[in-house]
This record gives sequence, C-alpha cells and structure tokens, in this order.
Amino acid sequence: MNFAAPVIEWAALTPLLIVFGAAVIGVLIEAFLPRRARRGAQIVLALTALAAGLVAVIWRWTVIAESGPSGILYSQDSGGSIIQVVEDGPALAGQAILLVASFVAMLVIADRTVPGEDAFAPSGATAPGSPDEARALRAGFEQTEVFPLTMFAVVGMMIFASANDFISLFVALEVLSLPLYVLSGLARRRRLLSQEASLKYFLLGALASGFFLFGIVLLYGFSGSLNFGQIAAAVPMVAGGDFLLIGGAILVLIGLLFKVGAVPFHAWTPDVYQGAPTPITGFMGAATKIAAFAAMLRVFYVVFPGLRWDLEIVMWVIIGLTMLVGTVLGLIQTNVKRMLAYSSIAHAGFVLLGVHALQPDGPAAVFFYLLAYGLATVGAFAVVNSVRERDALGHVTSEAGELDQWKGLGKSNPLLAGAMMVFLLSFAGIPLTAGFMGKFEVFGSALRGGLAPLVVLAVLCSAATAYLYFRIMVLMFFNEREDEEGVVAVPGEGLGAVAIGIAALGTLVLGIVPGPVIDALTSAIQFLP
Repeated sequence: MNFAAPVIEWAALTPLLIVFGAAVIGVLIEAFLPRRARRGAQIVLALTALAAGLVAVIWRWTVIAESGPSGILYSQDSGGSIIQVVEDGPALAGQAILLVASFVAMLVIADRTVPGEDAFAPSGATAPGSPDEARALRAGFEQTEVFPLTMFAVVGMMIFASANDFISLFVALEVLSLPLYVLSGLARRRRLLSQEASLKYFLLGALASGFFLFGIVLLYGFSGSLNFGQIAAAVPMVAGGDFLLIGGAILVLIGLLFKVGAVPFHAWTPDVYQGAPTPITGFMGAATKIAAFAAMLRVFYVVFPGLRWDLEIVMWVIIGLTMLVGTVLGLIQTNVKRMLAYSSIAHAGFVLLGVHALQPDGPAAVFFYLLAYGLATVGAFAVVNSVRERDALGHVTSEAGELDQWKGLGKSNPLLAGAMMVFLLSFAGIPLTAGFMGKFEVFGSALRGGLAPLVVLAVLCSAATAYLYFRIMVLMFFNEREDEEGVVAVPGEGLGAVAIGIAALGTLVLGIVPGPVIDALTSAIQFLP
C-alpha cells in the first residue's frame, strides 16, 4: 500500500495559523507568566490575533478572487487531488463573519465591572460554595484560561467552515465543542446551574457526535470515501434508494442540526444559554451557529444536492417544527436568557430555509443573515451581562434574568436600553436594521427554491416573535420600576461598552446600506466546488 504524503498550502493556512498560534501562546502564558500579568497579556493577544486573522482572511479573499479556489490540505493519487480542507469563497466568507463575531464577543468576555469582577468563577475546579472556592475568591484568582479556550474554539470553528471531508469535519467539531463544554460551567454566580448546563451540553453533545460518526461510517460504506466530492460523485450511481446513503445523510444532519439548535435536537439550548456565563452565551450563540451553518451549506451544496427530494420531507418537518417551537415556547418565557434561547431556535429555522432552498443566491443570503444575527446576539447578551441585581446592602450580584426586573431601564440607563432596542428590532426584522435585510434575502431565496408554504409559516412566526421583543421594549421604556434599588446597570471597564457600540452600529449600517456586503457575499458563491 502506497502512502501519499499530504500537500499543505501554508500561505492559505495563514488565518488559521494566526488564531491557533495565539491559542498555543495563551497556554504558555498561563504556564509561565506571573498571575497578575496574565489577564492583560491574554486580552491583548486574543484581540490582536482575531483582528490579524480577519485581515489575513480578507487578503486570502483577494487571492482566490484572482486565481480561484484551491485546496489547503490535500493529497494526490491516480485519480487526482483529494482535498481535505478547501479555500474558497464560502469558506472565507464564513471565517470572516466568524472572526467579526468572535472579536466583538471577546471584548465582552474580557470586560470586568468597575469593582474588578468578571463573569467567571475564581476556580472552576472547586465545588460551588465550598471553602476552597471561598479561599480562591478571597485570593482574587481569575480564570484567564478562558481566553486560550475560546481561541481554540474559534480555531475549530474556522476549520469547520472549510472542511472538505468528514474526517476534517469531525476533528473540527470536537475542537470547537470541547472548550465550550468547559466554558459553559465557569459562571461566577449560580454555580450549580452553570455546572448543570455544562454537563447537559457535554452529554447531549457526545450523543450528537455519536450520531454524526455513525452517519460518516454509513456514507463511507456507501461510497468508499470520506471526501465530499467523491461521495457526491457516487450519489448518481445509485439505482433507486440506498439505505446506507439516506441513513448516513440523516445521521450526519442530526449532528449538524444539534449544533444549530434545530428541533428536535434543541433540548440543550435554553438550559445552556441560561446557565453558562453570559459572555460565553453570546459567543456561543453567535459563533457556533455561524460555523455550523457554514459547514451545513457545504454539505448541502456539495455532498447532498442530489438528495434534495429524498430529504425533502425530513427537512420540511424539521424547519417547520424549529420555527414553531422556538416561537411558541419563547412567548411563555419569563427569563431573558431563556427567551433569547428560544428566539435563537426560531432564527435557526429561518436560516435553514436558505440552506434547504439550494438556490444560487442561497449561501450569500445565509451568510448575511448570520452576520446580522451574530452582531445582534453578541450585543444583546452584552447588555444582559450589564443589567445586574443589587441586594439590600447595595452589593451587585448576578444578572437580572427576570423580564419584570427590566422595568424602567430606559429611564435609568437610556443608552444601554437604546442599544438593546436596536438588537431587539433586528431580531424582529424591522426595516432599517440588519435583521430585516437578512430575513428578506433568506425568505426570497426560499421562495425561489419552492418553499412557499414554509416561507408563509416563517413570516407568521416572525410576526409572532416580534411580541417577544416588543414586550421587553415596553418594559424598559413604558413601565416604572417598583424597587429602584433592586436592579442596576453596572458600568464596566469599557470593553463591553465598545462591543455594544460596535454591534449596534453594525446592525444599523447593515440595515441601511446592505448592498456592499451582499454584493461581496454574492461574489463568493461562484467558488463553491
């Protein structure tokens, strides 16, 4: 048996190498730098790497615009090149949007309140309420490990968007998931709820990975290959239905649908969104969805286009249920983070319309929606992170999670409430916000793809979910707070405010002048292999 050494295009790996290098250096900082110097070094390193990675992605975009898409990691055999990781327009578009959302989310993760308190437990390994945790708190310990963990998750997400075979896709899935399992259990307060969220996310994530692996095995048994292009080439060779192909495709989709929180694989979403540290919830809610939908686009457009009619009923049921469940259960929530969690489920259903439409403009519409949704999500959770409870002694405690606690926020802190209003209007799809243009593009693509009944349902669900968002706006601006001392908007060191400002400005600019971004994304679809 001859072994074909892989070919690596190192220049094309530049964005990945920058972020991965920062993650590795972050681990070394934790090992060798004095404790007091770690936080500042980690923040500067992470933000610089994410910005440099975005610049590198833009550079690579100009390269492939001139020379065309190519493989980053591939091997040569008698049949030609077998590409494991690809560099093309959709991969770079997904990575660019991911890095933008991750940069804004990292600002929120790095922010601390004025007393110098961040969102993370002083020692994640100690039992909640134990003497060891109390000693770590008094000693002023900080979990600066969250920065390299987050960077490793970003690396996995970037590979997830450009993987071109199922081995690379699975490795990327685990690289992005494992840090998130840990980060979800590191909340400073409500520690048991946080650890419960981490355990649920881990167990259900492991189950979804099992489905994903089993699906890969079936697809390999069908085609004799794990490469997307070779599996796609084998699909037309089937005379009639093939249970290995259909079964493998459905199981692979289960693994991807779990990551986007689609029904019926959504059970983890509200619990993890509520229990995880709020900055991590914002990062996870935006970045994970961007990466998962980027991978799903490649799977649908490259591997499964010939299976559209075989998967038609399955996808219609999943999309319909995802929109309905996210909308209906979101209407009855009284907790802000759980409400936003069910809202994210409904939005996943909207994005799935663009994925399943299989139209030439589908990827551009999906990517624009993900950019709009990612900015609004990170910004909304940054606001949630700033609205805190205050006890009778005046001590600031955990987030004010109940909706009724947000009464009068527009009067006490109009800038914060105004930013939250911008994000909520974008979620609702109100004109002059990025969310409106995202829904317009995705719904239009779905109509051209023959999904008119689902689009009608999506419009109805979108109108119903508007109640979720307007309810919060009414509480903030048109209701008086009964207890003026019960809730306070806590000022931070400035990074969180910068993140909220960037997200709000981006949401408005993309809603008012969406053309350049849509045109740039549309030019990326021609690079699909």
